Amino acid sequence: MSHARPGLTTCSQYDAALHALSAARQRWAETSVNRRLALLRQIKDALAGIAPAWVAAAAAAKGLPAGDPLAGEEWLAGPCALMVGCNGLIATLEQLEEKTFLRRIPLRTLADGRLALRVVPGTLWDRLLLSGVRAEIWMQPGVNRAHLDRYAARAYDIPPAARQGKLALVLGAGNVASIAPLDVLHKLFIENQVCLLKLNPVNDYLHDLLAQALAPLIAMDALRIVTGDARAGAWLTTHPAVDEIHITGSRETHDVIVWGEGETARQRRAAGTPLNPRRVTSELGGVSPTIIVPGPWSEADIAFQAQQLATQKMNNGGFNCVASQVLILQQGWEPATALLNQLYRLIAANTRPDYYPGAENRLTDFRLRARQPLEIARGDALPLIVANTDDDPGFCQQEVFGPGLSVTRLEADSAESFLRQAIGYANQRLQGTLGANIVIHPRTRKAIGRKRFNALIAELRYGTVAINCWSGVAFLLAPCPWGAFPGHTLDDIQSGRGKVHNTLCWRKRSAR
Repeated sequence: MSHARPGLTTCSQYDAALHALSAARQRWAETSVNRRLALLRQIKDALAGIAPAWVAAAAAAKGLPAGDPLAGEEWLAGPCALMVGCNGLIATLEQLEEKTFLRRIPLRTLADGRLALRVVPGTLWDRLLLSGVRAEIWMQPGVNRAHLDRYAARAYDIPPAARQGKLALVLGAGNVASIAPLDVLHKLFIENQVCLLKLNPVNDYLHDLLAQALAPLIAMDALRIVTGDARAGAWLTTHPAVDEIHITGSRETHDVIVWGEGETARQRRAAGTPLNPRRVTSELGGVSPTIIVPGPWSEADIAFQAQQLATQKMNNGGFNCVASQVLILQQGWEPATALLNQLYRLIAANTRPDYYPGAENRLTDFRLRARQPLEIARGDALPLIVANTDDDPGFCQQEVFGPGLSVTRLEADSAESFLRQAIGYANQRLQGTLGANIVIHPRTRKAIGRKRFNALIAELRYGTVAINCWSGVAFLLAPCPWGAFPGHTLDDIQSGRGKVHNTLCWRKRSAR
């Protein structure tokens, strides 16, 4: 892969950063648990000091006026998420000896014999702040109770002197401020790799703030934070000092890194010979479904769930890799009309600016694909465009990353039959496997039966499955692994490979 070099000064800065990291990678791999705990506590102290400035900078960059309640999103998905990540790692490392942290995790066996681990609520704060929220990690087949410790904190089973230090290039996301630093924590504390974090140009205003928060890691030469455009990022992906790459972004960017561009890239893909030989892990988004199971919904249910659906679609202005993009409904279910009407009214009232580059072009393309698009005005902001999913194959295959939504209706004679069909539709028709949502009335769920319901949702091939909440909530839950459904290949990457967050350091897992 041939990429134009960034400016000479920039290259020199990158080279200097990579040289310092390369010299420190083995030292970091051998760093003791006690030293790592001290670093995490120092990061928490530094983070507390810069958090208000972080939130103010992010809110301003996204066009939110001072004091806007939507700045609360920047707290949750910014410094709070990073603080929770630090706390999760501290809790694990403090109990690393004999892996005693495993003793506090309730286990159950699923109908297919797999283990489910309840990781939330796990603390007093979970119970206070996340009342009613429960999160489980469903392990892959072959993991059993007797040998559970073999799949937790594996990187720490290797004696420090036997560890192999590596250098990871982390290509940060531009939409959610905590993604990049959380990816860095994962690489450093779970995979034992020093990091060069290259910020996305959309939010590189965070450079100085993140440098202050993560200063203890920078002082150890375990981390460097740089900025630059796409050309700079491409150049760094081929730098000889880089051992591994982690990217949060688009499928197209991932494929350019791995395979290159043009006809030669197609030939390499067909031959199975990547241009970039490095291990590449990724979180790439997709077309996320929300399955709305028919049931005995009251007017209050409709009002509440409309608010939840609006959040799934329009949190952060709709610029989320796991934003709901396809609503799956039962044909003929009468409450659907009232639900959609309330949803559209709520989104019409969301007039925040469309800050992410390219949103207007993506939405125009989305509108042109629809046969009879419904347009919901949002003041000066881009309208919500609603289409029939079956209007164009692109609605199932292309993430809109903005205020675009499609609706599909399936024929079914019962709630269980509908749920089965909707799961098949999501698995077979929709691109990506990052997150899926199911909204179901408790009485409907009870009628299906716990065993049967669990068997059905086990068929969903998504990294995170959320029941009566948004899968994006799992991003904020530090013990939950975050990433695509396992098993994707480089030539069919879907929503990526590998997991991040996962502060209990599990292997062979998904989140439910």
